[in-house]
Parts: sequence; structure tokens; C-alpha cells
Amino acid sequence: MVNFIENINSLYDISKNCHLCPHSCGVNRFENEVGFCYAPLHPYVADYLVHFYEESVVSGSNGSGTIFFSRCNMKCLYCQNYEISTELSGQMYVPDALADLMLSMQGKNVHNINLVSPTHNIASIAEAIYIAKGKGLGVPVIYNSGGYESLSTIKLLEGLIDVYMPDFKYADSELSMKLSKARDYPFYAAVAIKKMFEQVGSLKIVNNVVVSGVLIRHLVLPGFIDNSLNVLYLIRDIIKPQKVYINIMDQYHPAYKANTFKKLARRVSLEEYNYIVGKAKTLGFNIVK
Repeated sequence: MVNFIENINSLYDISKNCHLCPHSCGVNRFENEVGFCYAPLHPYVADYLVHFYEESVVSGSNGSGTIFFSRCNMKCLYCQNYEISTELSGQMYVPDALADLMLSMQGKNVHNINLVSPTHNIASIAEAIYIAKGKGLGVPVIYNSGGYESLSTIKLLEGLIDVYMPDFKYADSELSMKLSKARDYPFYAAVAIKKMFEQVGSLKIVNNVVVSGVLIRHLVLPGFIDNSLNVLYLIRDIIKPQKVYINIMDQYHPAYKANTFKKLARRVSLEEYNYIVGKAKTLGFNIVK
């Protein structure tokens, strides 16, 4: 039996010497100290909407109740949402208010509550999920993250998260450091995603909409096909491909500071993208769009 109160308190305790994510900054979030993410203890909601442009199994016909949180625990040179990830935009939500927002979105008949970039504020967000579920939140809760996660944090989310939707961006630590300031990303992403599978299992889809499980995303970067191939091999090594649902994404375009890195200054070619999709199919992965 999961003790949710105990786990939430543990997340808050971690925030006093913050190691919610692998950066392990050691700052006291209760004393307004900021680390790598520059985020306060409670999250700022940059935007929320009924989202129809996620994966088809996420948006369904009624849309996904998507909540975008400000700041991020990664600093990707090519961030497609840099206005949100680099600024403390929007309004701060304490757990009770965030729980009410989740319930309000459920009232719009969405298929799920989709939490985008929750890692750096997960103590407060976890409390909000617990409060919302106690008040009648019944749709699945999705943890939509960049994949740079601490195992200890993921362990404490058991029973609160129904669907994990992590990125798996890199298979090379040097590359992850250069492009996202996330040292040892491959190690942490692999360990965290393995634990996610242990908690919620393979993706379960009912009436064409996801209700539980793990959906991995991988964004193909121009000129880095070897990285994409090695990401597939890493995933294969930790989870049987037949159990893995993955979205190979082709929407990369030069954004934010991408033009400072020569290879990132163009879009992904159709040949690059199709090659990775073909390889994923050959390896036995389930492809989601």
C-alpha cells in the first residue's frame, strides 16, 4: 500500500536540499534559494488549455487537459518552447489552487490531465494531484517530461501518475551536456524510464485513448542520426521493444539558440526521419503518432 502523504512529505524534504532532479543543486527551495532551474518551490503555470495536437492517443476526440509549467531542469539550445522554459511566466499556483485547476479542466470533458515539465516543481505538483484525486479527479494524470529524472523522485510518484510520457533525447553524455546542459542524461533517463515501466507498465489504450503506461518520445535532430539510433538501442536494452510505445518526432526546427550550433541550423530531412522510423520498426517498437 502506497503512503501518499509520506511520499509527498519526502518530496518536500528533498526540496530542502534539492535533488529532485539529477542536477542535485542542494539549494533550500523553502528559503527561496534557486538552483539550475531557477524555479521557486511552487510552480508557475505559464498556460493551460484543452490540447488537440498531442499524440492521437493522448488528445483523442475531446482533447488533453494540458498544463504548461514555467522553467525547466534542462537548457536545450534548440528548445521549441523557450519562452516558457527560460522565463518565470504566468501565475504561481499553490497545491490547492492547482488541484482546483485540474478539476476545472476535467470539467471540460478532457481525456486526461497533461503536466508539461513538472520535474522541477514536482513536490508541490504531487500534493496537488493527491488533493485533486481526493476531490474526484478521475481522468488519467500524465507526467510529460524531458526525461532527465532522478530515480528517487520517480519512486515517490508511484500511484499518483497514470501515464509517463518522457523524452529520451540522447545516448551520448557529451552531446547531452553540449546541447542541454544535462550531464549523464543517458544514464539517468534509462534508469528513470525503467522504473516508470515497473510502476505503470506498457501503454494501455482504451477506446483509442491512453489510460495508463509509458509513452516515450524521441525528437530526431538534424545531423545526429547516430544519436537517434543509439537511443533506440539503449531503450531496447532496458525494455523489450514489443512493450515500448514510442513517438519518433519530426517537428524539429531551429529555435532559441539553435543557430549557435552548426548542425542544428536546419530542419530534419525526410530521409533522416524515415530512416530512424524504419529502424525503430525493425527493432520491434510500437510506433505512435
